[in-house]
Amino acid sequence: MTGTRTGSGTATGTARLTTAQALVRFLSRQHTERDGVRQRLIPATWGIFGHGNVAGLGQALVQYADAMPFHQGRNEQAMVHAAVGFARQSGRLATHAVTTSIGPGATNLVTGAALATINHLPVLLLPGDVFAARPADPVLQQLQVPYAGDVSVNDCLRPVSRYFDRIVRPEQLIPAALEAMRVLTDPVDTGAVTLALPQDVQAEAYDWPEEFFAERVWTVRRPRPDEAELAAAAQALRQARRPLLIAGGGVRHSAAEDALREFAEATGVPVASTQAGKGALPYDHPADVGGIGHTGTAPANGLAREADLVIGVGTRYTDFTTASGTLFAAPDVRFLNLNIAAFDAHKQAALPLVADARAGLTALREAVRGVRADAAYVTAYRDGKESWERRVDACFAAEDDLARPTQAQVLGALDALVTGEDILINAAGSLPGDLHKLWRTRSRDQYHVEYGYSCMGYEIPASLGVALAAPGRPVWALVGDGTYLMMPTEIVTAVQENIPVKLVVLQNHGYASIGGLSASVGAEGFATAYRYKDRVGTYTGAPLPVDLAANVASLGMEVHRAKTVRDLREALAAARAAERPTCVYVETETPDTVSGPPPAQAWWDVPVAETADRPSAVRAREEYDRHVTARRRHL
Repeated sequence: MTGTRTGSGTATGTARLTTAQALVRFLSRQHTERDGVRQRLIPATWGIFGHGNVAGLGQALVQYADAMPFHQGRNEQAMVHAAVGFARQSGRLATHAVTTSIGPGATNLVTGAALATINHLPVLLLPGDVFAARPADPVLQQLQVPYAGDVSVNDCLRPVSRYFDRIVRPEQLIPAALEAMRVLTDPVDTGAVTLALPQDVQAEAYDWPEEFFAERVWTVRRPRPDEAELAAAAQALRQARRPLLIAGGGVRHSAAEDALREFAEATGVPVASTQAGKGALPYDHPADVGGIGHTGTAPANGLAREADLVIGVGTRYTDFTTASGTLFAAPDVRFLNLNIAAFDAHKQAALPLVADARAGLTALREAVRGVRADAAYVTAYRDGKESWERRVDACFAAEDDLARPTQAQVLGALDALVTGEDILINAAGSLPGDLHKLWRTRSRDQYHVEYGYSCMGYEIPASLGVALAAPGRPVWALVGDGTYLMMPTEIVTAVQENIPVKLVVLQNHGYASIGGLSASVGAEGFATAYRYKDRVGTYTGAPLPVDLAANVASLGMEVHRAKTVRDLREALAAARAAERPTCVYVETETPDTVSGPPPAQAWWDVPVAETADRPSAVRAREEYDRHVTARRRHL
C-alpha cells in the first residue's frame, strides 16, 4: 500500500517540533481514497492522560487542537472499542487514534486491540512507554525483566497488533509512521497498529523535514481475480446443482452489497450470512435465507447440509459458521472462497478466488452469464424462508400488553419501530444468537454485531464511535445486565459530548447465554446467575437487589423503565425521538416454548467432561459423543 504525496513541488526546509507534535501534525494530513472518494484517515483522537503521555502527546494535542479533534475517554479498553465502532461504520476507510499512559493504561488496550485485529478493523494505538534514555530504573509503572532491558508492558500488545514499533529516537518516527499508515489502510493486513512512545522521546525536539507533513493519500485497492482462478470458479458454479453463498464481513468491508444482490438475482443462488455479513442483503430480498451456523436459521442450515458448492465471500469460516465442522454434510460438497486474503481464500481446501469482494463478485457474475439455479431449488428455499418468517412473527408477538416481555419480544418491539436509518449494536451474551436468527435487517449497515471476539463491554463505547461516524442516525446499544456491568463508563462520555445514543438494558439477573450453555454441558448453570449464595456455595438464592436503571441515571443518562410490553413500546419510541443520550431499562421474562426463539439449528463444539458422577454431566457427554461423530475435515 503506497501513500501518494499530494503537495505541489518539492518540500524544502525543516520544522523543529517534538516527536509528539510531529506525530499529531503528520496524522492530521493522512487520507484514504477508494473509488474516487477521499476522506481523512484519522479524524480524531481518544485519550486518557497520565505521566507517560501528558507532557508529550497531551501537549501536542493542545497545540494542534484545531487540526486534531479530541475525545475524552473514561476507560482505555472502551476508547479502543469506540474507535473500532467508528472504523467499522466508516467502511474501514477511517479510524481514530487512542493514546494512554504507560502502565495499566497501556495494558488496558490489549483486549480492544485483540478485538480490532480479529475483526480486521483498523485502529491506531499510541501508548506511552518508559524512558528510552533510562535515567532511573525502575521508573513508576515500569516492568523490569532481568533477561531483557528493552521489554515493557507494551510488549503485551505485540501479538494482538498487525504492526508494532517502539519509537526510541525521534527520527525513527518517520519510517514507523509511514508503515503504520500502510497497514491501517491495507484491506488484508489491517487491524490494531501500535506505536509505543517512550515519554522522554515524546517530548524531545527534532528538525523534521517538511516533506514528512505533506498531505498523503493512501489508495485502498480493489484487486481483481486471477483469470485462471476465475475460470475454475466459474466452472465449479456451472456444475453445481445445490449452490449456497455465505456472505461474510468482507462483503460489507468492500461495499459489495450491490454486487452481491446482482449476483444473487442473476444466478438464483441463495445467500446466507455470518454475523459480520448479516445485512449484505436486506431480510426481505428473495435470495436472503438468514443467518448461517450455530446461531443461524433453519432454512439456511438446511441448505448448508445439502449444498454441493459452498461459495464463501469474505468469510473466515469460524466454528459458529461451520457448526464446528459438522454443518456441510453432503458427501460431494466443494468450496469456492472469494476473499481478499489468500489465507482465508484457501480454507476448507477450497478453490481460491483471491480478490476484492466487489470486483470478484462482478467478475464471477460475468463469467457465468446465463447460468441459473434450478427453478425447483429456488422455489424450495423461498418457501423455507417464508416459513421461517412466520416463526419470527410468533417469537415477536405479545398476546398480553401488560405482561413482562421476553427478550425476543423486546426485539419485536424494536423491530416494529425502526427503519433502515437505525443501527443496532451488540456483541455478547444471548442477544447475538437471537439477533442472528430473528432480526430483520433493513439496510446494509443496520446490523452491527461484533462476534469475531464477542467482547462483553463493547456495545456502549462502540455506539459512540458509530454515532460519530453516522451523525443524525438513531444508534442503539443492546446489552444484558452482565455486559452492562463490564463497561458502563462511556455513558459519561456520551453525556459530556451529548452523543444521543439509545441504550437498551435487559435485566435477566446474570449470564443468560453461558447459563444455558452450562446447563447443556453438564455444569448445571454453576456461577452464571447474579444471585445470593446458598448454604453449599452455589448461587441459587434470591436475585441481587441491584438497580441498574438507577446506576445509568447516576451517570447522567435519561432513563425510561419498562415493566410491561406496553411500557416497552412507549419507552423505545421516546428513546428514538430523544435528542440526548437515553436508556430503556427492562426486566425480561424467561422465555417459554411459545415466545422464546427457536433453539440452535446447528451444533457448537464445547468439550464436555469425559467422566463424571453427576447425572447431568453423564447425559451431556452422551449427547456430545453423538454430535462429534458428524465432524469432518474437508480435503
